[in-house]
Amino acid sequence: MNEEEIVFDLVGAEPPLANALRRILIAEIPTIAIEKVNMWQNTSIIPDENLAHRVGLIPINADPRLFDYPVSPAAGTEQEEGDQTLKYTENDCIKFKLHVRCTKKDPSVPMIINNTVDEDKYYNNANVYSSHLQWVPMGSQEERFHSNPPRPLHEDILIAKLRPGQEIEMELFCEKGIGKTHAKWSPVSTAYYRLVPDIRFKKDILNEDAKELKALCPVGVFDIEDLGGRSRAYVGDARKCTTCRECIRPEKFKDVVDLGKIKDRFEFHVESVGMYKPSDLVIEALKKLKEKANHWLDVIHN
Repeated sequence: MNEEEIVFDLVGAEPPLANALRRILIAEIPTIAIEKVNMWQNTSIIPDENLAHRVGLIPINADPRLFDYPVSPAAGTEQEEGDQTLKYTENDCIKFKLHVRCTKKDPSVPMIINNTVDEDKYYNNANVYSSHLQWVPMGSQEERFHSNPPRPLHEDILIAKLRPGQEIEMELFCEKGIGKTHAKWSPVSTAYYRLVPDIRFKKDILNEDAKELKALCPVGVFDIEDLGGRSRAYVGDARKCTTCRECIRPEKFKDVVDLGKIKDRFEFHVESVGMYKPSDLVIEALKKLKEKANHWLDVIHN
């Protein structure tokens, strides 16, 4: 495990259970993402709807467990006629603003539109990055998140390119959501599993045959041990196996090397986008899986 990925074995489980855990990781663990955009000014070459979509995909570093889901406007609530916007509060929203204007550093220098090599030398704010997003606290949020203010997870995400005279100004409202609604809320860049390989020899593979077998494997599954005067092949690291089948293509190894899988042992890989620690993601997914199981137990018993 590291800050971005966790690899673990799920032992004694059936494939449907492993797949349920994978699907929950991808689609049902909530995160915070930009959902509503008020576009006040956009004179860049990117259309408004494309620009709103781009900023919506910027991962936001905020703990979704500290926020509520937004409440959609209900019929009969007090709203202005035709106003169907959400009434955001400090408990269900994070607000950012983005206001960037591109200018020349030296007004006397002619502008070269296609010059992208020296743009930072001649222009101010030629590139709009996620670091330009400024958090606007709502209510008591400044006190609540003083030690860890909400911000984009990465500050070097390119949003747009500008040239002198072009400007972007917008308000951005973040909501709590899940990947089932839109992929921007998915907390993982990938979550997958595979059955753990089980490789066995039906008889000893010795001397030159052992060397040949070791050379056949492109990922180094096999190794050779010295038995005092002769050498024997053995399985060094079965988890490296990608089931490429190169080791059983020669006729001499076809009926000797047994490639299999352990049917109830899954090697899980979970790579976090960064809003959660990888270990926390697995714990949250298991909580959700337990919640679903308890729900259906209640349905069956009642």
